[in-house]
Amino acid sequence: VAWSLTYQDWQNKASCRGPQSLEFYPPAYGERRDEKQHREQRAKAICRTCPVNTECLDFAIGGRELHGIWGGTTEVERRGLIGLSV
Repeated sequence: VAWSLTYQDWQNKASCRGPQSLEFYPPAYGERRDEKQHREQRAKAICRTCPVNTECLDFAIGGRELHGIWGGTTEVERRGLIGLSV
């Protein structure tokens, strides 16, 4: 996977930087299914307008990032994209 920007460059341009970054990973414990769905929807909405969405998804797939929302995808969605069992 080739990235058009270096890791640090695209991360600095990411819409998820700042306090909203909490939407991209679950809390340490106690997240109900409905809370997870709402958090993931909020994170994906941020991703939809992010200028580096493609670089983020490429990074997550290339590095097999299996936690959090990356490039507008959940862990389960990325596992499907890279052919891992869900």
